[in-house]
Amino acid sequence: MISQSSTEQLLLECISGTGSRTDLWVDFIHRTHVRKMVEIGVYRGDFAAALLERCAGITKYYMIDPWKHLDNWNKPANQDDTIFEGFFEETKTKTDFAAPRRVILRGKTSDVVDEITDGELDFAYIDGDHTLRGITIDLMRIYPKVKSGGFIGGDDFTTSVWEHKTSFEPTLVFPYAVYFAEAVGATIYSLPYSQFCLQKMETAEFSFVDLVRKYGHVGLQRQFAPEHVLKFAMNERFPRLTRLLARAKRVIR
Repeated sequence: MISQSSTEQLLLECISGTGSRTDLWVDFIHRTHVRKMVEIGVYRGDFAAALLERCAGITKYYMIDPWKHLDNWNKPANQDDTIFEGFFEETKTKTDFAAPRRVILRGKTSDVVDEITDGELDFAYIDGDHTLRGITIDLMRIYPKVKSGGFIGGDDFTTSVWEHKTSFEPTLVFPYAVYFAEAVGATIYSLPYSQFCLQKMETAEFSFVDLVRKYGHVGLQRQFAPEHVLKFAMNERFPRLTRLLARAKRVIR
């Protein structure tokens, strides 16, 4: 088991030697000797294929994804069933080389996660439904499946909740993952490429270690203030006017 005091140094070493999200997690998996893991939100299978190819130590790789249109998921990646069926076949093709090591669990997290034994996983990676509802369900349901000393990582840990247009649900991986870490008494780290890493420890105390030094306040009031939302909406509806106003402001200064 990697101690909490050693985790920060390990992550800093991973950060210093990587040039992409995939490189970062490949290095992390090697250094932490991950054997069993899950990916929630597999989509077209590129990330899974890269990890299975580059991390020979992984003996079991669970893949959780419904690969179907979801009526209550208001995000740009929500396609129709025909497209998702193609993504599912694409994922299988990309990972067929590692078929003995993969376990495909087709369905929503809440429907299939109990196929995984409590305490079985060394690592869980969450890249699924980034809405408040989605990240809440994914973190709460996967946490018991991770062993003590294990890790949960994830994507779209964005500083702004407005990752997409304001017509879509906001992305709330940040700050919700920080709130979750506080609730369970875990340490959570911010990483480059909008990633996070949470370590599950029996006796740990909560802390948020901002390794990229850009997250600051974890409240939501400012981001949902009417003037802030209006600014984003104006940028979307009138991009040329917004650029002209910004240019004029620079000239005045």
